Parts: sequence; C-alpha cells; structure tokens
Amino acid sequence: MNQRPHILVIEDDVEIRSLLRDYLAREGFRVDVGDGGAALDRFRATLGEPDLVVLDIMLPGEDGLSICRRLRAGSRVPILMLTAKGEDIDRIVGLEMGADDYLPKPFNPQELAARIRAILRRAQPADEKTRALSPPIIVGDVEMNLGTRVVRRGGETVNLTTVEFDLLEVLLRAAGQVVDREKLTRDVLGREFSPFDRSIDTHVCNLRKKIGLLEDGTERIKGVRGIGYLYAQSYDR
Repeated sequence: MNQRPHILVIEDDVEIRSLLRDYLAREGFRVDVGDGGAALDRFRATLGEPDLVVLDIMLPGEDGLSICRRLRAGSRVPILMLTAKGEDIDRIVGLEMGADDYLPKPFNPQELAARIRAILRRAQPADEKTRALSPPIIVGDVEMNLGTRVVRRGGETVNLTTVEFDLLEVLLRAAGQVVDREKLTRDVLGREFSPFDRSIDTHVCNLRKKIGLLEDGTERIKGVRGIGYLYAQSYDR
C-alpha cells in the first residue's frame, strides 16, 4: 500500500475508542473513530470506503451484527469484530454474516494491530506484474483469477469475502487432498491453530453456501472428521 491504511473503529466505549485511536495511529494507521452505525455511514459518505472496519458487536441502537450485515450487502470492506468474552454465539453469527475475523474483549492492542495487518495483507490486490504472471486456478467449473481476485462458477461471478477467497485458493490448490485445520488457520487467518477456535469451520460453512454443490448434488468441500477439509475435484493444471 502506498499510503497509510485507513481504519474505522466503531466502538461506543469512550475509553476503548480513545485507546484504539491513539495506539493504531502510533502503529502507522490513519484512524477515525465513531460510536455507531450513523458515524460509520457518515465517514464512508465523506471519506470514502476505508481499508478496514473494527466493529464492536455491543452497540446502542443498531448493534454490530446488524451493521455487519448491512455492510456486507453492498461492500467487500474487511471487517474485524470485537466481541464480549465468552459470547461464542456472537462470534459465530458475526463470521456467518461476513466478518473476516473477531477478537474477544479484553484484548491486547498489539494483537489487534497484528490481526489488522494480517487481514490487510490478504486483501491487498496483486500488482500488474503479478497479475500478468499468475494463471487462473481452474478446477472443474470453478475458475479463480488471483490477480483480480475474482471467482467464477460456471461463468457466474461468486462474491467472496477476503477470507473466503483465500480459503478457497488453499483448497483448490490441494483439490482432492485433505488440508488440515492447522494449515488453513495459519495460511488463511494468519495465526496459530487453537482447538477451541472454530473460525475456520464457520468460514468453510459460508464458502460452501456461496460456491454451491457439484452437479451430482454433493458438497464440493467435504469435511474429514478430526482433520480438516478437501475440495472434491482434482486440480486441472
């Protein structure tokens, strides 16, 4: 990125909002903060689409889950959700609605900055040289263009989030082989695997819904109990 990434922090707690604004600014980000959906809409209208949104779930009025759903209806902007400690259902629902990642409170600001950088690295488009040198990945009726980050199934574009795109890439490159959760978590989410973290499973579930079934009505992405997932067709090189 040629300029400092622009982060919008939507958090109603004044102290946390101030902490994140100051800390992320010191880490090299451009930061704007707000206390709810109206502030987010105002920033997007005046400043344009941000590079990433840090979004708290527990907000007065329109909550973070509703805002996430609304954003995803018309935007691919990366979203990192802040959730209350122990609220697993909120994390799962947030990921199902299209959030790229989540971080439970209380959190270490260094961990937040690391998560933000990992998401932004994945979301950064390839440069022109890389686009020219990267052939598409084609598996059956699915074609993935790495340069433009566009996926088509049977000629129809499939709209994927940043995480879903990267997850599908890993699975397509290993089509016909099982990819374990540890590798998926490390390569797609940019962190070490924890047996209590079900983020990858939720992202796989979302991807399955978008990518659809094979012609015979079976899942393209099959789960292998206790190990991981595989894409059910061989890789056409």
